[in-house]
Amino acid sequence: MSGSLVDDAPETDELTENLGEQPTEPPGVNWNRLLTFGVLPVAALALTAAAGMFKWQDSTADLTAAAAGESVHAASDSTVAILSYRPETVDRDLPAAAGRLTGDFRDQYTQLINDVVIPGAKQQHIAATATVPAAASVSAGPEHAVTLVLVDQTTTIGNGPPTKTTSSVRVTLDKVDGRWLVSQFEPV
Repeated sequence: MSGSLVDDAPETDELTENLGEQPTEPPGVNWNRLLTFGVLPVAALALTAAAGMFKWQDSTADLTAAAAGESVHAASDSTVAILSYRPETVDRDLPAAAGRLTGDFRDQYTQLINDVVIPGAKQQHIAATATVPAAASVSAGPEHAVTLVLVDQTTTIGNGPPTKTTSSVRVTLDKVDGRWLVSQFEPV
């Protein structure tokens, strides 16, 4: 028997070589895996970032609008308070109005009312009434605002006829301890 079992068996080296070989195909792109682990997370992150940015812009706009409204109201009320007085109550009214002011402007206003306005109002019986028919925000932020105020003021000296004046004032306000206080008051 020339064809023994041992002779018919393939060589060991040939077996080892055949076992190690597997058909090789070029690797293809696994689109499902790429979409699941690549594109979708990046898209989700981008959408989250965009939503966060829009929310931040929206809340900033809301805060700015609120600051504008609050500062215009404070500027109007403060303008009326610091420009209105009667000779009988001037020594109480104007110092109380100084509580609506801050910084150097408060110091200047206090000196002016104590040295000039209060003594003059008492001696000459001067009364002044201010109104604000219009006011608008020029700029507003969470801690600082500028408002343009239109002021109508009527002044009476003794028994004389009232004098009416109209002016515009640029009122700068700073938020101090949660309150809008006037830090500058500039006629324009």
